[in-house]
Amino acid sequence: MTAGKLRVRIFPTRAGMGCAAGGHAARAISAAIAANGAARIILASAPSQDETLNALTAASLDWSRVTIFHMDEYLGLPADHPQTFRAYQRARVLSRITPAAFHGIAGETADPAGECARYSALLCAGPIDVCCLGIGENGHIAFNDPPVADFGDAVLVKPVELDAPCRRQQVNDGCFPTLEAVPTHALTLTIPALMRSRTLVCSVPGPRKAAAVRATVCDAIATACPATIMRRHADATLYLDADSAAGLG
Repeated sequence: MTAGKLRVRIFPTRAGMGCAAGGHAARAISAAIAANGAARIILASAPSQDETLNALTAASLDWSRVTIFHMDEYLGLPADHPQTFRAYQRARVLSRITPAAFHGIAGETADPAGECARYSALLCAGPIDVCCLGIGENGHIAFNDPPVADFGDAVLVKPVELDAPCRRQQVNDGCFPTLEAVPTHALTLTIPALMRSRTLVCSVPGPRKAAAVRATVCDAIATACPATIMRRHADATLYLDADSAAGLG
């Protein structure tokens, strides 16, 4: 099915969804390397991305030609904290492949504005070929929760306060033991930064995401569900399993 320009693909199982999404991302990266000699990609960091990244990192790609960015990081956690998103990338991606470069967001910085400027400059150094992302239970993409999402953001990276549903999701995902343990602020790529990517591959499994998926596909395009903006992207595909697609009928 399609919603605006957004292609929607539904698979019976989470494993099947991840295999298809990872294969799609790998083909797009391979095409960028063939066309330009290199590729630049953005990867999300969340349990919802496990199957997709498993398939992507198992693909036959010349990773020495790929530069990797990630899309958000908690503010205030030490660099060696196991729940930083850089730790996720090390465990799920960098332990399996060796890219040309991995650019991490330094969430432990004492100068968030300076870190946003540094990372924005890295993003601006060339086009982004592929972005692998998910959708939050509140409809966020990256950490653009509804209260802070801005489809016309003038910056590529910004500090944000995380809303309660977003922080609760981190507990639901098993990343933190209690709501109080979840950081309250983060640095995130903005929606325009994500939408600059030539190809979006969005993987959204599980029953807790069904309401957000339905809103993404069916509701008005608005920051009440930030993921709805993908319906305006020229090359975006939403990958679902049976559980996350349950609200689509």
